[in-house]
Amino acid sequence: MESYLNENFGGVKAKHSSDEALGRWRSVVGVVKNPTRRFRFTANLGKRSEAAAMKRSNQEKLRVAVLVSKAALQFIHGLPPQGDYTVPAEVRAAGYGICAEELSSIVESHDVKKLKSHGGVEGLVSKLSTSEADGLATSAKKLATRQELFGVNRFAEAEARSFWVFVWEALQDMTLMILAACALVSLLVGIATEGWPHGAHDGLGIVASILLVVFVTATSDYRQSLQFKDLDKEKKKITVQVTRSGYRQKVSIYDLLAGDIVHLSIGDQVPADGLFVSGFSLLINESSLTGESEPVAVNAENPFLLSGTKVQDGSCKMLVTTVGMRTQWGKLMATLSEGGDDETPLQVKLNGVATIIGKIGLIFAVVTFAVLTQGLFWRKVSDSSYFSWTGDDALELLEFFAIAVTIVVVAVPEGLPLAVTLSLAFAMKKMMNDKALVRHLAACETMGSATTICSDKTGTLTTNHMTVVKACICGKIKDVNSSSETKFLPSDLPGSAVAMLLQSIFNNTGGDVVLNQDGKREILGTPTEAAILEFGLSLGGDFSAVRKASTLVKVEPFNSAKKRMGVVIQLPGGAQRAHCKGASEIILASCANYLDEHGNVAALDAATLDHLKATIDSFANEALRTLCLAYIDVGDGFSANDQIPTDGYTCIGIVGIKDPVRPGVKESVAVCRSAGITVRMVTGDNINTAKAIARECGILTEGGVAIEGPDFRVKSEEELQELIPKIQVMARSSPLDKHTLVKHLRTTFDEVVAVTGDGTNDAPALHEADIGLAMGIAGTEVAKESADVIILDDNFSTIVTVAKWGRSVYINIQKFVQFQLTVNVVALIVNFSSACLIGSAPLTAVQLLWVNMIMDTLGALALATEPPNNELMKRTPVGRKGNFISNIMWRNIMGQAFYQFLVIWYLQAEGKWLFGIKGDNSDLVLNTIIFNCFVFCQVFNEVSSREMERIDVFQGILDNNVFAAVLGSTVVFQFIIIQFLGSFANTTPLTFTQWIACIFIGFIGMPIAAAVKMVPVDSV
Repeated sequence: MESYLNENFGGVKAKHSSDEALGRWRSVVGVVKNPTRRFRFTANLGKRSEAAAMKRSNQEKLRVAVLVSKAALQFIHGLPPQGDYTVPAEVRAAGYGICAEELSSIVESHDVKKLKSHGGVEGLVSKLSTSEADGLATSAKKLATRQELFGVNRFAEAEARSFWVFVWEALQDMTLMILAACALVSLLVGIATEGWPHGAHDGLGIVASILLVVFVTATSDYRQSLQFKDLDKEKKKITVQVTRSGYRQKVSIYDLLAGDIVHLSIGDQVPADGLFVSGFSLLINESSLTGESEPVAVNAENPFLLSGTKVQDGSCKMLVTTVGMRTQWGKLMATLSEGGDDETPLQVKLNGVATIIGKIGLIFAVVTFAVLTQGLFWRKVSDSSYFSWTGDDALELLEFFAIAVTIVVVAVPEGLPLAVTLSLAFAMKKMMNDKALVRHLAACETMGSATTICSDKTGTLTTNHMTVVKACICGKIKDVNSSSETKFLPSDLPGSAVAMLLQSIFNNTGGDVVLNQDGKREILGTPTEAAILEFGLSLGGDFSAVRKASTLVKVEPFNSAKKRMGVVIQLPGGAQRAHCKGASEIILASCANYLDEHGNVAALDAATLDHLKATIDSFANEALRTLCLAYIDVGDGFSANDQIPTDGYTCIGIVGIKDPVRPGVKESVAVCRSAGITVRMVTGDNINTAKAIARECGILTEGGVAIEGPDFRVKSEEELQELIPKIQVMARSSPLDKHTLVKHLRTTFDEVVAVTGDGTNDAPALHEADIGLAMGIAGTEVAKESADVIILDDNFSTIVTVAKWGRSVYINIQKFVQFQLTVNVVALIVNFSSACLIGSAPLTAVQLLWVNMIMDTLGALALATEPPNNELMKRTPVGRKGNFISNIMWRNIMGQAFYQFLVIWYLQAEGKWLFGIKGDNSDLVLNTIIFNCFVFCQVFNEVSSREMERIDVFQGILDNNVFAAVLGSTVVFQFIIIQFLGSFANTTPLTFTQWIACIFIGFIGMPIAAAVKMVPVDSV
């Protein structure tokens, strides 16, 4: 079976499957009872191709608009402003000078001429009644009016489907429709021959069974849809920095309004259409809208910013002009919403299993009907009554047909693919509580097969709460761990050196120091920036005074490839100075001078260089992150278009930043090791810092290799082949190094790789990995969009939790498949063999429908929602090559099926003697006992299926409320069916002794299952 599945259903990957692979398995699937339900969670390839064509059309239109605007720029300068626009009355009455439609047309068509006619960006700021410095006023009444006139920043969403839609979909099952038709005929014939109500019992029994199946199925599906809806809301929680009423604050992108002043930095997604107000070195990636891969420089000359595009470099302040469905992104999203997500590999594989069993079941059903019908005809022939057909004969023939159809119902396990979705939905919901947001279904199951985790250091293995604890300034190494030590530091240093240090700290930063609405000082920015700004403030520096003393000429934001950031400022006298900071070795290599103990500039001689390098190493060996700060005077001729110098700098000082290891990380790494998962640290930090942290976390072990990115880059393919399995730490790595490592691990070594990332440059590695894990706190929107899972608390322990849940999903589906295949095998063989050998089937249509619900919807609910346990992390990972239906599963299925088949056959042959059954209704009593034993065999088999290898199946059984509820309700319903619904279900009430015997026969399956588990088989 596995080779058939791999050949026909194995082409679909967890990520980036081709349309050809997605289409191929669809063409192989056969015997589908309910396509609407079966393929609910598969991609709609037709809609997707329509959406792709529409997207290409939109991209072309937008590309033309951009090209036209570029051409217009060459001619527009010098033209007088034109004023042919009339403000609508209601807009003017509200105090605004422009309407939403006019704003939309300016940005969408990149209309420079129209923008100029409104007075440029400054004119629009005024017409939108906002302020470049203070943003919108936060009066509730004014915000409501603005929202009414200019719209809200929300996109049109598909209407939520009601419970009755799911009921209707469940009714689309072809076999249920046929059974409903059989029930109708049975009702008509029964009432005509036996009268009301006795003649209606068989027909009403089937109708009641159908309705029970439909409502239980619809309830399960509806609950799933609500879980996905909740997860979808979580995925859309994105915040941006805005200025309102003079205060910087975070707001949801869905609360943005026209006129808002938004602060964008590298890695952000542009949240609405708008215009550039001010900023530095802004490069925008518009490929999501225009299809053009080259980034676009956005500045005062070309100020147009489009929703959905990404900030590739630089930073800016942006004026929001258009929100929601009026934006280009909103229009594009409307065309893309119907394609759906790709199906997961497990869903596809289980569609294959359902197809194989369905075809076998169909053959069995046809043969069973033929044998039963032939028996009836032979009886008529032997009685010489083949020309005389009564209503009873018609009902018997109808019952045979219903049994055949019900065998198809039982044999085609529609619930298999949907059980994956149920398990994934359950796991995703629970993982949200464990601080992991799954963006793609497939990531959940893939994470269970992970063999390698490539983790960042900062913020993932460490707390990301950073403080400067050591500094080397003017050649003096100082501890600045406490506020008192920092406070007295300026008195030990020359005044000129302290002034230069503060100028560097406060000007060369991506952070900001602001007053919040409570009037308290707040530091904004990354943890590294915040630590350095806090150090500057504790030295007695005044952030705003230092910033006002000079003018920013150019800013180059921190880039993980260059590992440095720089600014050029104009000093009060007109002179210009460049400041840079970054990775200590890299900045120190750019220095030709340093500040000596008197604060004077001195040439950087070999002895001083060695001292500074030794300082960096000593800081790094204490697990401190080291940054070097330096400056160079660039003269008066520097312009914003020039490159900031890369050498000739004067070293101001080196700081050591403490970022403690997160509690629990060492234990989590040990759990990974016992689970067969290799943890590798990939960081941009100094190698000594990385090694110190890696040892503390338990990542770097005896025989493990720590290597720097530049060394890794120059290795040959042969060297990499030998080196990569030993690499445990990669320091000073670039995003390309991380991508190369991941690619080799996946392709050359066939590993299933999970990778963490937070920056824009991590997107290629996140995309390349089997599972991309983005950081929820430190991660940029670009990184999150490329990821499959977002780690909301940036904690490595959460990654281990994701791996545990991934394994749980995989194992739970295997348990359910084992349970369902056992029922399939027994029900098929019993009814088929009985029909062939004794001319009747012991299980009626109504009884088979009940069994189908136990094994399908209820079985999936019970087994597919088992929470993970710690034992899961003591097994080796499945990896890329593991068989889904393992030998262990086949052993358990065959052992249990053989026992159940023997029991039912023995009861059919010797049941009347065993139970002392006599009288006219002895056949009915025996068939009721057989049905009851069969159901209790499934109940106890469900308990045995909780563990595929362990003997103890009761551990943690009460922790799973769903399992207990399903088991309890199954037993209660079974009692009601036997004792009170006999007329509908073809059963008769049983005695207490008979009940005890049935339960005991079912229970015996458990020790037999335990004995079967002791039979050794190859685990694959």
